[in-house]
Amino acid sequence: MRETILCDNALVAAEMLCRGQLVAFPTETVYGLGADATNSDSVAGIFESKQRPSFDPLIVHVPDMAAAQRVVVNFPLLAQKLAEKFWPGPLTLVLPKQAQVSDLVTAGLPGVGLRIPNHPLAMEVLKAVGRPVAAPSANPFGGISPTTADHVLDGLGGKIDGVLDGGPCGVGLESTVVSLMIDQPILLRPGGLPVEDIEAVIGPVHRAVSDPLQDDAAQPAPGMLSRHYAPKTVLQTIAPGDTARPIRNKICGLLTYGRFPCAPGFEQIQRLSESDDLRMCAANFFARLRSLDSANLDVIIARSFPAKGLGIALNDRLRRATSV
Repeated sequence: MRETILCDNALVAAEMLCRGQLVAFPTETVYGLGADATNSDSVAGIFESKQRPSFDPLIVHVPDMAAAQRVVVNFPLLAQKLAEKFWPGPLTLVLPKQAQVSDLVTAGLPGVGLRIPNHPLAMEVLKAVGRPVAAPSANPFGGISPTTADHVLDGLGGKIDGVLDGGPCGVGLESTVVSLMIDQPILLRPGGLPVEDIEAVIGPVHRAVSDPLQDDAAQPAPGMLSRHYAPKTVLQTIAPGDTARPIRNKICGLLTYGRFPCAPGFEQIQRLSESDDLRMCAANFFARLRSLDSANLDVIIARSFPAKGLGIALNDRLRRATSV
């Protein structure tokens, strides 16, 4: 077991990354576990510390467009339009990679997921490193994503070298992933940027469908396995407008939002938002789910979301968390 230190500032975190160490840092989406994307040994450390299968690719983070263009073979017009509108921000674009990016990062596939995060500390780290940084969510593979430094330490303390504390993440959901490897844009993972916003810029986007039979094959993007983002506690969902009821003879917790009806008998209730504000629901989602998961419950019952905007991404996380 290694010592995991809390970094004093972004420059300390950057120096550690340049030395090949693993450092978690905040972004607007979730905390990422960073490694130099050009250093295969460092990238291998991500997979080892997270117990992440090598067929699940990583997202590369850069500080600006010039750095992004150095990582890929070409930057097509659709990518330029999306980057101009949504970068920095919670959007990952999959584009043909340059050879400098380790094949471990992309699971041997020709495309690399690339984004510019919208967080001052993340940007400071990336500028100081001066190289692309691979950074999946900083948690054990398949578990609940971390939105605070404490969440990172709970899951990876003693397995990584450092954590840069930037407070809670503002968006709270992983980035939306769109592949531009072919002429037809494909939504690989819904996330913190609603797909409706993307389609308003570039037109219709095809939706990829996860196939559980392909869970052992190289994935085109992270977060596409049939089970992911999952608590240890059994999780069940109900429709948005249904009355939430505990299960007989089970200790139950409830993950809900707004003022929807709720029967008595829940051991613990976590409300994501006092209204139907999906942005607030997203920002609180993983932290509140994590709180229920640590409450010694038999079952977590989660209210699903309207199938629009960020509700699409939130329902995606619930679906993967309930898969068995």
